[in-house]
Amino acid sequence: MMVPTMADMMAQGKQPEVLFWVGAAGSYDDRAKKISRAFVKILHQAKVDFAVLGTEESSTGDAAKRAGNEFLFQMQAMMNIEVLNGYEVKKIVTCDPHSFNTLKNEYPGLGGKYEVFHHTQFIQNLIKEGRLKIDDTTLKGKRVTFHDPCYLGRANDVYESPRELIKRLGVNLTEMKRNKSTALCCGAGGAQMFKDAEKGDKEINVLRTEDALETKPNIIATGCPYCNTMMTDGIKFKEKEAEVVVKDIAELIAEANKL
Repeated sequence: MMVPTMADMMAQGKQPEVLFWVGAAGSYDDRAKKISRAFVKILHQAKVDFAVLGTEESSTGDAAKRAGNEFLFQMQAMMNIEVLNGYEVKKIVTCDPHSFNTLKNEYPGLGGKYEVFHHTQFIQNLIKEGRLKIDDTTLKGKRVTFHDPCYLGRANDVYESPRELIKRLGVNLTEMKRNKSTALCCGAGGAQMFKDAEKGDKEINVLRTEDALETKPNIIATGCPYCNTMMTDGIKFKEKEAEVVVKDIAELIAEANKL
């Protein structure tokens, strides 16, 4: 699979249409890597001229900032901004809502001003521009429910792009009782994924998985690699692996288009 880097592009005197910010999970977590690969396949199908930073991409600093370490966040952010500005990056797309939120809302104050898209927004634009079509027969009739990532929904008011793409798959989209601005967190946000659970009688991801299972889905769709992990763990806890799968919207589109 061809994935050019910004260094490759610069060596050829080229500037890509968009930088794909892969993110920590999409780079290092084996499950999330599948999401990155699915999105790259979609970019190739739509003939998008893109590049990644490769080994020059570091953490956005999101987890450090949410955990209260502002100094570490600013160090990580400034390092990334220096690299991005050095390549004269103007447009960024990412599959990770945590990176999306940090790059879009917190980097401008430190000198990193870019047009930032979540991958569902970017794919929706490709469809509007006539550069991509989604086959609505492959998954036709499947029951799908969508879990809103906190840093995409409540933090940035992006609710419709994921739903519009799911509807184009020809599936039956059924909303959970708590959705959009009232959706329940999966339990990973705010760096909570990297610490022990708070005292209580139930893990948040199990409670959110119960919300999803009430819709009797075949598929729980997500738009965040961390949500994907939390909901997958919830499905395992409820012993529903044989009945329900958790997939990112990019994976569903890649599957529908047989990529």
